[in-house]
Parts: sequence; structure tokens; C-alpha cells
Amino acid sequence: MDKVFRAKDKARKHITGDYTKQYELLRDYVLELQATNLDTTVKIDVCSEPNPDSPTRQFRRIYVCLGPLKKGFKACLRDLLGFDGAFMKGPFPGQVLSAVGLDSNNGIYPLAYGIVESENTESWKWFLNNLGDDLDLGRNSNFTFISDRKKGLHTAVEQIFPNAAHRYCIRHIHDNMRKRWRQTEYRDHLWRCASATTIPEFEHLMKEFRRAVSDVLISNMCEVFNGKIEKGRDKPVIGCLEFIREYLMKRIYNVMKEMKKAKGPLTPTATNILAAIKTVASQYIARWNGGDKYQVTGALQDQHVVDVRNKTCTLQKMGINWNSMQTCNCNSE
Repeated sequence: MDKVFRAKDKARKHITGDYTKQYELLRDYVLELQATNLDTTVKIDVCSEPNPDSPTRQFRRIYVCLGPLKKGFKACLRDLLGFDGAFMKGPFPGQVLSAVGLDSNNGIYPLAYGIVESENTESWKWFLNNLGDDLDLGRNSNFTFISDRKKGLHTAVEQIFPNAAHRYCIRHIHDNMRKRWRQTEYRDHLWRCASATTIPEFEHLMKEFRRAVSDVLISNMCEVFNGKIEKGRDKPVIGCLEFIREYLMKRIYNVMKEMKKAKGPLTPTATNILAAIKTVASQYIARWNGGDKYQVTGALQDQHVVDVRNKTCTLQKMGINWNSMQTCNCNSE
């Protein structure tokens, strides 16, 4: 059995590479990656050595933001990003951090990724600082971030982007509530919180997501991305980074292929959403008041006021338009 394990280990190293030696080749890989992908940002953080004259350093973190993805995100900016982390499965501990947005078809848009020593406040701050430099985000940026309460992420966002809105995935909140639901004191506390919720607070929540031009309330885009790179997380460091890069390259090709099938100026998902809105809108009757407003009456004789000049509607102001709160389908391909 010992011979079998040694033979298997040699075969694995021959196929996937040596876990230790790949760290020695990391800088060469970075130079090649930047030479073949213009405007790509790659940053490596190392541990300080007691002897400054030592020619070697111990690897700590790496951050990657491919130039084409950065350019595309800035061109079609949607002020929403999801953050998540996933464990490395090799002999060396670590976490793969990722920042994932949404494209114009409501599919995932992986923007940046990195490998860090562990998931904590310092590693998230380092990751967010690099991401802010790539996207030209300052401390006063009004981005909307969503996560599932990752360790250290909340503190890092508060320190790096204090004016940003940081929302938690409602699916994870719901799961945590179910785990503690049988506790009487928690149930009483939950009912007190529910009774204290007011429409202005709900309006503030809706405002944050309308600002990001998205009604996403769950971190599905990050979960989909982590699922796609799962087989790469047990590879050596360069193998893992290459697995992620190749997946992103294939995904761009698949998205372009799907976009060619689109009929009309909109993406397939936007076309379906607009068709559904048209069907619902056909049940309403609009009456002009002679100025900038319309009275809109529904099939149930519910009446609402639409202000064309200010682009507002009393239906949204009251916070009862629950039908429009659709979660993201996060197309994986």
C-alpha cells in the first residue's frame, strides 16, 4: 500500500504539478499572465523575513483582476458586488476569495479573485483595497455589497467603504433563524423586531437596491461561482489560478454565443422580464390628469399615482410591490 500511495503521489505531481515548487514559479506566472492579458492587475503579498538580505520570501496572498473583466464591468457598471470565500483543498491551507457581480443578462460576472492565508479582517481589507484601486472606488463610494456574513468582511467593508450599503443574504439569515427558532427568548425577540419594522425602513432597503439597479437579495452569484471552481481548489496554486482563468475564458465565449441568439436590442432575460411586465401592465388603465401625473387603476380597482416628471409611483413608495422582488437566476453559463 505504501508503494501505491507513493506511485499515486508521483503521478499526481506529474499531472497537476508540485504543490511546493509552484510557489517558486508564481512570479513568472504573473508576468506571463499580465503580458497576455492587457491591463490585468495581479498583486502578491509576502511575509516579511527576519533577514532582509534573504533572496526568498514566504507567500501569503495573491489578488487577480483580469483586464477584460475589469473593462467590461466599468463599461456596464451595476453598483452591486457579492463577496464570498471557499476553502482550498490541497495540503496547504488557504481561502479563495471572490468578488462577483451581475451582467446585463442577470448572469454571474466574476470580477476579481484571490488566494489568501485565511478568511479574516486583514485579508478582506487587503482584498477590498486592491479591488477599490481597480474600480477607482474611494471611501465615499455608494456601492452595494452583499454577503453571507463572512468572517471579518463586515468590519473590513465598514473601514474601507464606510458609505457603502452592506446587505446580508436573506437565505442565510432565514437558515440561521430556523436553527434558533425553538428558543423561546429568540422567538420573542424576533416578534419584537418584526413589530418594530416600519415602512420607512423598508423604503430605505428598497432604495439601496434600486440604487444598484438590481433587486438581488441573495448571494446566489457567489455560490454559483464557487461551485464552478470547486474542482480547481484542490490543485496547486498556479493550477488553481489557471483553472479559474480558463473557466472565465470559457464563460465569456458561452455568453457571447448566447447573446448572438438574442432577438431585439435587449438580452434574453431582459426580454422575458419586459414581456411579463407588459402582460401585467395590460390589466391597468391609465388616466392623465392634464399635467405630469397619471392615475393608474388595476383590475382590483386599486389606484395609484404615477409622476412622470419625478419618475415616481405611489405603489413603490408604499413598499407593497412584492411581485417585482424577483431573485437573481444567476445563469452559470
